[in-house]
Amino acid sequence: MEGRGAAERGDVCMCQTVFPAHADHRGELSAGQLLKWMDATACLAAEKHAGVSCVTASMDDIQFEEAARVGQVITIKAKVNRAFKTSMEVGIKVMVQDVLTNVEKIVSVAYATYVARPVGAGKIELEPVKLLSTEDHLEHSLAIERRRIRLGYEQVFQNLMQESNKEDTFEEEHGVSTDLTHVQSIELVQPPHANHHGNTFGGQIMAWMETVASISASRLCHSYPVLKSVNMFKFWGPSVVGDRLVFNAIVNSTFQNSVEVGVRVEAYRCEEWIKNQARHINSAFLIFNAVNDSGELLTLPTIKPTTQDGMRRYHGAVARRRIRLIRKCILSAKVDKPSDLWEKSSQAYMSYSNIAALTHLAAKPGWEVTSTVDNIKIWTHEEGEMLSLKVEMQVKIPSHLAFSLLSDFTLRLQWDKHFLTCKLLQAVNEDDKIYYVTSPPVTGHKPRDFVILVSQRQPFKPSEPYTVAVKSVTLTSMPPSSEYWRSEILCAGFQIYSNSDRSCTVCYFNQVTSGIMPYFAANLTGSSKSIEDTALECIKFLEMNNNKLKLKTDF
Repeated sequence: MEGRGAAERGDVCMCQTVFPAHADHRGELSAGQLLKWMDATACLAAEKHAGVSCVTASMDDIQFEEAARVGQVITIKAKVNRAFKTSMEVGIKVMVQDVLTNVEKIVSVAYATYVARPVGAGKIELEPVKLLSTEDHLEHSLAIERRRIRLGYEQVFQNLMQESNKEDTFEEEHGVSTDLTHVQSIELVQPPHANHHGNTFGGQIMAWMETVASISASRLCHSYPVLKSVNMFKFWGPSVVGDRLVFNAIVNSTFQNSVEVGVRVEAYRCEEWIKNQARHINSAFLIFNAVNDSGELLTLPTIKPTTQDGMRRYHGAVARRRIRLIRKCILSAKVDKPSDLWEKSSQAYMSYSNIAALTHLAAKPGWEVTSTVDNIKIWTHEEGEMLSLKVEMQVKIPSHLAFSLLSDFTLRLQWDKHFLTCKLLQAVNEDDKIYYVTSPPVTGHKPRDFVILVSQRQPFKPSEPYTVAVKSVTLTSMPPSSEYWRSEILCAGFQIYSNSDRSCTVCYFNQVTSGIMPYFAANLTGSSKSIEDTALECIKFLEMNNNKLKLKTDF
């Protein structure tokens, strides 16, 4: 942290040398120890912002990219990205540095949710986060999208479970039973395991879960497993000093080189212990790789469920793996992936990717004004071989009405001559729709067609823009046709800022590639006449509809 500005935010940095006590038998930092450090650092960031004690509500899926060894230095940076009413999203970045070579690598990037715990029976409403940099604004905007994914995760999982249950086939007749991988461990929560309010540290529970899961995985792979990722940790309830925590772990399934272990945590007070009245406080799923002494991946045996519960756990593991693969394919690509298969299991992530890509593009530094005419400014941004365009328009129309008109792509034919037809293929939900668009032919070429996902978002607070994001998707029901040249949009869309109750600023973005609308490709030589004409038509369309609405209101 540097300066007073950083101190005013919920930013915390922790540096720790990895000692032998922190490491496993290979001399690598224990994943459980790292989880404790990550949770402690993130909790401090949350408490710094909230000004009161905070507790861990959940930790999003965590991927471990690098291992830290004894003697290396771990740096964990945590900052509050966004505050909601009583909860906060905290971003966590873990780096490892070799003190001899000074080489620094990313170990993990994660997001956690913390809830403010007010003193007494009073309620607390958190202050907004102070945004001090472009990155702060970007993460603040995307925190809303990540929250949507968290809230929709269960529905996505249930959809995939149903698909997995329909398949219900096991090709391997010689699959092994996982019964012998069941491990139970009991821990007594003592004062060092808890905060000053007596609540057990979330990181401590995570560390205990990693330990029992590692033992379970080792019983199947007969080697030392390495933790590679964790599906979302979610805390269903608190535990306190004096609780007995019972950890049950068992292998759910294997996937060639990886194994998923499920862990369930139940808490008992002393009187509940006698009556066997458990409180389910946490469940998580940990994915391990099996490696030999040389660090090479081992192939794991397939498993064969032998009970109804084993079957449920098997299908759950398959569903979670599909979610992980979808997330890896879509989210890691950010703005660079042109299309993905649109299916139920990927909808939430594709929508997030769509909004995130436009938000990233709009936030890039280095935009240069290339043309200014009346109420229109044209900006360009060059990065490698990619040229992006931004068209800024000042429009006399309320921002919410401009958003309503521009988010309905069937209306675009009224102002954009480069849209020949536009058909709504699927209304996925209120905020996401899929359209089929055709564009007039360019001299010597076939007419173009597009299958696009349009994702719209209303602002969470007045200072934020309305957003309409556009990207190409691959829809199995709309394969390419010989009549058209199937084109792709990497990233495009509108951001609409309110200037007053009667005017707004409309910003249109598009990444220029060989597969986008002809009028952008035609203007790469420097002429911006076609873009300006289209922008003027857009302004005219918006203001005309605003006037129509006024007349209706007057009568």
